[in-house]
Amino acid sequence: MKRRNFIRHTSTAGILAGCPALLRGQNLNSRIQLAAVGTEGRGWADLSAMASHAKGKYVALCDVDLARTAKARKLSPDAPVFQDYREMLAKTGDTVDAVTVGIPDHMHARVSLDCMRKGKHLFCQKPLTHNVWEARQMRLQAAKSKVITRMGNQIHSHTFYRTAVQLIQKGAIGKVQRVHSWVAATGHGKSGHIDRPPPAPVPEKLAWDVWLGVAPERPYVEGKVYHPWGWRDWQDFGNGALGDFGCHILDPVFTALRIDEPPTEIKCSYHSGMNNEVWPAQNVVEYKFPGNRLSEKILPITWYDGNRLPRDRGRHLPRNEALPASGSLFIGEEGTLVLPHVGAPKLHPQEKFADYAYELADNQNHFHGWLDGILSDKQPSDGFDYAGPLTEAVLLGNIAARHRGDHLQWQADPMKLTGPKGDLSHFLR
Repeated sequence: MKRRNFIRHTSTAGILAGCPALLRGQNLNSRIQLAAVGTEGRGWADLSAMASHAKGKYVALCDVDLARTAKARKLSPDAPVFQDYREMLAKTGDTVDAVTVGIPDHMHARVSLDCMRKGKHLFCQKPLTHNVWEARQMRLQAAKSKVITRMGNQIHSHTFYRTAVQLIQKGAIGKVQRVHSWVAATGHGKSGHIDRPPPAPVPEKLAWDVWLGVAPERPYVEGKVYHPWGWRDWQDFGNGALGDFGCHILDPVFTALRIDEPPTEIKCSYHSGMNNEVWPAQNVVEYKFPGNRLSEKILPITWYDGNRLPRDRGRHLPRNEALPASGSLFIGEEGTLVLPHVGAPKLHPQEKFADYAYELADNQNHFHGWLDGILSDKQPSDGFDYAGPLTEAVLLGNIAARHRGDHLQWQADPMKLTGPKGDLSHFLR
């Protein structure tokens, strides 16, 4: 099947008569009938966690690679298995209430939009989409379909992240002047390639054309170059280190500082190892956001990946204080908060905060929280109304990487992106 045929087929699927979602708030004694699109990797992590909920039951499984479905089949032996999500939706109809999507980035939006148009509640892995335009459509469709949604940035529910949010919002370090966030991961370290290797025969149990989906055609390559591991490196399929970790590490920044307005300026000040195929090995992206009562009038947030660390530490952090391999640095008027990725927050200067008492926030089950939201008709705090704008901001950084050194101006409402060379809005999709 050609890419144009796949797109034509899926676009018509979106206008088929929808089927009702679970009657919200009225089925507290019912099982939530789940379908999984993606049954290995993050797909398996989502699937197994959802299945542990007392009222979650998988009634359909879908994976383009049947060789990777054994664990899911064992967990849900009565569930039919499909290779194409469109066939799954057509054949399961209203027996499915909600869908988990754990597949490569380039197919997140297509699968999720088709599911939401049919009234399915949706849990989709991060980053929410492959491009900025898709992130906007996901937010709009979720609101239109009135479904319960959540992004798979499970650290959002972690006790350490939630504690950091509380500390910032209680004013522990005063108004935040600027934030630095970083990850040790490189942007193309998974596939081991920066150019396309020679093609190879497609494995018997892999539906390669369905795996490609809306992406441009290219031949299968053996090993882990694209499937099942290296796809994040490639611009046609993934979003590099910024896309992979930005929605994790920038999430507590957005939540703590109640960022509800988009960035106005984005600039990639440095990157290395990027070509027309893969994302940068290292990256530095500078954002400027409108501030609010928790921050300065203009809030700079700088992202680093590929083992790069901020040189700016503010005046409260000792020069010899080692920074975590991945995390965030909140520089405030009255102190600094260091938040390791999945680690406990630390307040500086230490002598000031030695007797500062605070309680750890409770640890929540990110996966069960989505299912509980379906049962109670309550949106999680990182539904697509939040996750969509977060993803837009993250992926604007990848557009900036394509225009290194240029100050890009972003107008969110008309979805207009400009730079020194003119209109760049075509890069949004």
